[in-house]
Amino acid sequence: MPDLSYLTSDNPKTEVLAAYTQKETRSTAVGDPYSDPDIWFPALPQERDSKDIQEYYLSIPKLKIHNARVIVAGDDLNVSLIHYGGTAMPGEFGNTIIFGHSTLPALFNPKDYHTIFSSLPTLKPQSEDQDGDEIFIKFDGITYKYVVIDMVVTAPSDLTPLAQNYDGMYLTLITCVPPGTYWERLNIKAKLVTPQ
Repeated sequence: MPDLSYLTSDNPKTEVLAAYTQKETRSTAVGDPYSDPDIWFPALPQERDSKDIQEYYLSIPKLKIHNARVIVAGDDLNVSLIHYGGTAMPGEFGNTIIFGHSTLPALFNPKDYHTIFSSLPTLKPQSEDQDGDEIFIKFDGITYKYVVIDMVVTAPSDLTPLAQNYDGMYLTLITCVPPGTYWERLNIKAKLVTPQ
């Protein structure tokens, strides 16, 4: 397990995130190149194929994140979380990949997409003596429950987290660490438990 001791956050905010609007997309990313997920993995750019469902919602009760909007193949992390285009959709075999911004933990606000994943390193994976933290996805009228099973920090050039393993239904949340930097990537992997 990576050393995440630099992170602490006990922010009790519980409000729903601000609504995404189409006109906000590119203009808010100016000056922040890491708001565009296409630069995160330039060797494997996200696919822009049209899906029937273009958005869905993510909740992480432990972090007080409720119904955060996830845009499929979106282009601005300042206005939503981004489902990396070309990866499995929730409830499908494979690996659903979601990117989100992080900044200094003291600035964490579950309503602000620029800080939404700042406390992600505080999640705990499943082990012999503890249950993993839960992540919920509302997709196409179904709520899927995932349990965190692994946490790994990788180099920005490492494409391993994007792998599509079809032996189960997985979810990987990706953000930069240490929060407030772009040095490395934290990958939180969760496995589907059951639709609720």
